[in-house]
Amino acid sequence: MNALKIVAIALIVAGALGLAYGSFSYTKETHEAKIGPIELSVKDKETVNVPVWAGVGAIVIGGALLLLGGKKP
Repeated sequence: MNALKIVAIALIVAGALGLAYGSFSYTKETHEAKIGPIELSVKDKETVNVPVWAGVGAIVIGGALLLLGGKKP
């Protein structure tokens, strides 16, 4: 399996996951303080929405690469 097919399959999988879940979230540590024996930290939960057009576009581009990428002129 060459690199182009791997990239195409990865795009298709990423697009399908983007359509299935629609968003993903992660935790980001923003502030931390140590005052003697007391430690304080603030963690923010961030959510990133994946647009539908990005998921569909990734699937279409991955499919095109998979179907047309292996053809030699």
